[in-house]
Formats: sequence, C-alpha cells, structure tokens
Amino acid sequence: MYTTLATEKRNHTLIITLNRPDKLNALNQDLLKELKEVIDNLQEDADILGAIITGAGDKAFAAGADIQEFIGLSEEQAAEVSRFGQQVFFAIENSHKPIIAAINGYALGGGCELAMACHMRIAAEGARFGQPEVKLGLLAGYGGTQRLAQLIGKGKATELLITGDQINAEEAYRLRLVNYVTTRGELLDKCLEILAKACKQSPLAIRHTLNAINAGYQNRNGYANRNGYEVEAECFGKAIVSEDGKEGTTAFLEKRKPAFSGK
Repeated sequence: MYTTLATEKRNHTLIITLNRPDKLNALNQDLLKELKEVIDNLQEDADILGAIITGAGDKAFAAGADIQEFIGLSEEQAAEVSRFGQQVFFAIENSHKPIIAAINGYALGGGCELAMACHMRIAAEGARFGQPEVKLGLLAGYGGTQRLAQLIGKGKATELLITGDQINAEEAYRLRLVNYVTTRGELLDKCLEILAKACKQSPLAIRHTLNAINAGYQNRNGYANRNGYEVEAECFGKAIVSEDGKEGTTAFLEKRKPAFSGK
C-alpha cells in the first residue's frame, strides 16, 4: 500500500516503520505525504488505540531530511516545504491517540524533529540525536527550533541547534528528551508495554488529556494563545459527563473494573 512505509497492526497498536533503509530512512516528500495519510487514517480506526513510529534497518530511525530535494528550491518553495513538514508533525503531535517514537539508531535533523513530535520517545542503546542543519548553512525547519527548547530547555537547545553537536541516548535521557533507554531487542517491547497500559484506560480520557497537554504550549497548531488551564477545565467538564467518565467513577465506587466504551 505504501512505498516508503511499512505498517503492522499488533493487537490495538499500529507499528509504522520508516522504510528507506538504503537512505537511512531520510524523510523525503513522498514519505512525509504517506506518513500524514497514515496518521489521519489512524484517527478514524476505532480498533487502533495507539501507534509506534520506528525505522527500518539497524542504523537509523531517520537520519534527516532528504537534502537532494532541497537543491534549487526558491525561497518561497523552501518555506512551503518547511510548512508541509510542520503540518505533518502537527498531525502527529495533535493525534488524539498516543504515538511513541521507538528510536533504533540515528535521529538527526528531520528525524529528531519527527521523534520530538511524538508524545513519547524510547531510545535504544546506541541511538544518537542532533540537529546538524547549521553545518549545511541551514536550520531546523520541521519544528525543531520550537520543540527542542520546550523539551530540554532554551539554553541547551540553543547550544545543540547552533553547534550541530550530537548527543547519545544516555545524554538524551539525562536531558529528558527520551523517556527510557533500552537494549535494541527490548525497544519495541517497551513501547508496546506502555501502550498496553494506555489501552486499558478510557480512550476519551486519553484524548482529552493529550488535548490539555498540548494546550499548555503556545503557538501550537489549533492551540495558539489558548490558556492550558482553561482547556484542562473544559476537557474535565466534558469527561465528567461522558459515558466513560460516569462508568469510571461508578466502577470505582462499586469496587469493580470499569468497562470503557470510548464515548
């Protein structure tokens, strides 16, 4: 079905594999278009409750954007390329189902930006992160200047963005860029373990939670200038009157496990 991606449904989780290993899974325009299609379809599939994005091969999650496609672009064309990449990554970030990046190798440039757009990041030992665009006379264009600072702080993000330096998985964990570091063999299992826990919860509550978290950051697609606390309150009100909210609170009082319907 796809030329640059491979997908596999495992229980209620969709595993999305960037499938250009000969190019270290570089993000070309075809891949970004297909990724946007997969993420959009994910929202409509009631049987899928979460997703994992990883890379094919042993070397890279995604080693950056496909630089060959940048040659000869006009200023206006380059800005549109940046905006489209941002749009794809907004779709991931604003997904109402949790998406985890399983980082199995290099996550550089656009690959690091893709990982940061996911709700969580799990790294295998040996993974490396960086935004080396400055070494090409460029800068991160798919949201990296914004998300890196939000995730690890302005000072360290500025250092990495203006030096192009890379960091290993252990440093990424220390900086809170990733949630866990695992062996390569345990990487997918750790992601599946987290999503399996989430799948037991109310899909509606998860959706509201992700909306509220995203609202806490300014200049986000659909959330610019929204007060995160107010969005949290609005989502809490919707959750209280939902079927899942009533079922969950009733089940707690009746000392039984809830049967969530996602409504």
